[in-house]
Parts: sequence; C-alpha cells; structure tokens
Amino acid sequence: MKLLLTFLSAAIFCAAIPRMQDDELAKSIERGKMIYSENCISCHMGTGEGITATFPPLAKSDYLMKTPENAIQAIKFGLIGKVTVNGVSYDNMMPEPGLANEQIADVMNYIMNSWGNSSEKKMITVKMVEAVKAAE
Repeated sequence: MKLLLTFLSAAIFCAAIPRMQDDELAKSIERGKMIYSENCISCHMGTGEGITATFPPLAKSDYLMKTPENAIQAIKFGLIGKVTVNGVSYDNMMPEPGLANEQIADVMNYIMNSWGNSSEKKMITVKMVEAVKAAE
C-alpha cells in the first residue's frame, strides 16, 4: 500500500511540473505583451512585422528564433550596426529601452510566442538574461 501511495504521489508531482512551467510561461507572455506595447510597438508594429528596410520584423524572424541571445543582448544594451533578418539587411540603431532583466525575459517570451513564432514552450529566464553580457 505504501508503495502504491508513493508511486501515485510521484506521478502526480511529475505531472504537475510541466503544467507549472506552462503556467509560468503564460504569465510571462502576458506581462511581456504589456512591456511590448509600451516599449517596442512603435518600431516593430503591433503585428511584429517591423518596417521594411528600417526596423526588422520580429514575426517569423530567423534572427530572433535562431539566436535568442543576440535578441536579448539587443534589448538589454541596445543595438547599433548591421543585422540580417530573414535575408534582409538592416543598419539602424535600437536604443537601450532600460528594462530590468525580468522585463527582458518577459518581452522575449512574448515575442518568441507571437505572430507565428514558437519557442516550443522553452522559456527565457532571468538567469539567461543575466548571462548575456555587453558586446566588446
């Protein structure tokens, strides 16, 4: 009986872990949506499509999805210089928005799960944001 009880407890606990992460991701995405609308929408637009040849798209963005650490760095420290997104070169400046690490993680989770992007339930965490250093 103890063995059965232990097994059932373990099964319930293990089943709850992915759900808790899904809940955390959903909450982060919701917070990120607010941050995006306050800081990013004027350049990258409400649909994440940006403005051709001026502001790169975030929607279906290879740059964002293949190298999220580069996107984190751009949000955290700003970006000056050329980047290529979906085969199109952009050479503009993105000022540092002055967001806290938690806000950067939240907006990244929102962007990576909107407009056709999918993080496949992989969550950007504060620790991941903290690990990104300024380019030298």
